[in-house]
Amino acid sequence: MAMQNHVRNPLEWGWDHLKQTSQAVGSAATSMEGAWEGRVVAPPAVRRITSADIGDALAKGVRDFGACRSDVMMLCLLYPIAGLAISRMAFDYGMLALVFPLIAGFALIAPLFGLGLYEISRRRERGRETHWTDAFAVARSPNIGSIMVMGLILLAIFGLWLFAANLLYTVTLGPDAPVSAQAFARDALTTSQGLTMTIVGIGVGFLFALVVLVIGVVSLPMLLDRTVGVGTAIATSVRAVRMNPGPMAMWGMIVAAGLAIGALPLLIGLAIALPVLGHATWHLYRKVVV
Repeated sequence: MAMQNHVRNPLEWGWDHLKQTSQAVGSAATSMEGAWEGRVVAPPAVRRITSADIGDALAKGVRDFGACRSDVMMLCLLYPIAGLAISRMAFDYGMLALVFPLIAGFALIAPLFGLGLYEISRRRERGRETHWTDAFAVARSPNIGSIMVMGLILLAIFGLWLFAANLLYTVTLGPDAPVSAQAFARDALTTSQGLTMTIVGIGVGFLFALVVLVIGVVSLPMLLDRTVGVGTAIATSVRAVRMNPGPMAMWGMIVAAGLAIGALPLLIGLAIALPVLGHATWHLYRKVVV
């Protein structure tokens, strides 16, 4: 008897993709062993780039966003929604002093959230048809173990930033939580202790952001693209920054400005800023690493 073709509904289709992703993530734990060294012995070569290359990478990121606009905006709307939910929880649980560090610290883990966007740009570069679900193909990458280790490193840096921000608040304004957002803003901007906290906090935040830029500017796109270890990816990223200090500083300022502008209207602007910067990061990696 001939078998009838079964046309799956969207729920069945989505469930199948979710199961495949879950299975891939579950098996990734076994591949994390040896993720630091990887399988490639020769380190990748690094090119020198100019500010024109930064502009071209950004333009290509805008084009990728334009081609996949509806898909990536729906995907990236999850991030501002999650950010608003976390900020609300911070308000409700007396952690008002950590709301700004949480929002500012998003730049430290933004490369991790850009993984799906790198995958979409990678597929478009190869002339393949893309869909928003392609972002989840990252979980089935043969190098997922190394990707997860790099993600844990970025999350650890984010955690250290929050610890440093909370410690700085405690040392300057005391252990008691602010009674309201208005009171916190007044203390931060009009008292000597608050100004000390603000100025030192900006300096400490800059150092954290610099560390992430140096070790992560090309690390995650490279781990997605090649079967290298985390050590090789980080070393390549450091060499890329050392060889291109001016363009990389320019890129860091573009990312910081883009995320800051995107965060201003209740984080909703991240649904545009994040995909543009994510796609552009992939093209920057392709320009820098041979």
